Amino acid sequence: MKANLYPIKFHPILKDKLWGGDKLKTLLNKDCHLPNIGESWEISDVEGDTSLVANGSLENQSLKHLLSTYKADLIGEKNYKQFGNTFPLLIKFIDAKEDLSIQLHPNDELAAKRHNSFGKTEMWYVMQADPGSNLIVGFNQEMTSETYLKHLNEKTLPSILNFDEVNTGDTYFIDVGRIHAIGAGVLLAEIQQTSDITYRVYDWDRLDDKGQSRELHNDLAIDAFNFNMPDNFRVAYSKAENQSNNMVSCPYFTTNYLKITKPLKIENIYDSFMIYMCVNGEATITGPNFQEFFKTGETILVPAMIKTFEITSKNATLLEVYV
Repeated sequence: MKANLYPIKFHPILKDKLWGGDKLKTLLNKDCHLPNIGESWEISDVEGDTSLVANGSLENQSLKHLLSTYKADLIGEKNYKQFGNTFPLLIKFIDAKEDLSIQLHPNDELAAKRHNSFGKTEMWYVMQADPGSNLIVGFNQEMTSETYLKHLNEKTLPSILNFDEVNTGDTYFIDVGRIHAIGAGVLLAEIQQTSDITYRVYDWDRLDDKGQSRELHNDLAIDAFNFNMPDNFRVAYSKAENQSNNMVSCPYFTTNYLKITKPLKIENIYDSFMIYMCVNGEATITGPNFQEFFKTGETILVPAMIKTFEITSKNATLLEVYV
């Protein structure tokens, strides 16, 4: 079904979290009165949290409705054949005022069997980090299930984890089965499969606002671990201006770094939607029948049927995502 689709913004779905802060309000201009906003779900098709359009003639229509109406025009032929009326990615901004729990995610096979869900392969791009802030990714030594369980039971798990101090622009690929956590003071963009399945294995012995410990999922998690993963989670990438610089390519998504200082013509050759997350600055997307402005902390979805368009900016940093 051909339609006059255009670059789409969605209303952010804001999540109050025990560990959340105020950077999504102060740095990314999210309109929210919750005290501890941990996450802004920019584009979501997770059940119960489906994004609603915020701009243009499709305003207030759901992403689910757009998919069922526009199908391949929205997400591309191959994506529609594979995913049908489910959008394959969940796009977020995350602000950690405190450390998140130590966790990992199951692969597609395990997630389908246990939760009727996709797995949760994801990546992080650090937008801002307070001095000394860390991401926890992987172990600081070779690991076996026996050694891991010994430290878990003795409450010495942090001693075997890998802590990386991070700065703006640092990028990490978090494969399924790898232990990880976002540390206090980090604001980041997260691109992941459409899944909300997380196995929490350690939560720093803290209590929630009702004085309760949060649920742990260690019985489920032990089968989801991959203890033989190489330390290849840090992503090196080019920052050449006015071109797409590949950061991550995996079966679930491709993400490129795009620093724009002059008008840049984009040709969509991927048979996919294209997503642009503005992680710094401001930009305008222009085509034959549309012009859409977006700025730091905003995300825009360009439907697959739009094959050529121009992005204009004097100094914007964007993450370009497609499947």
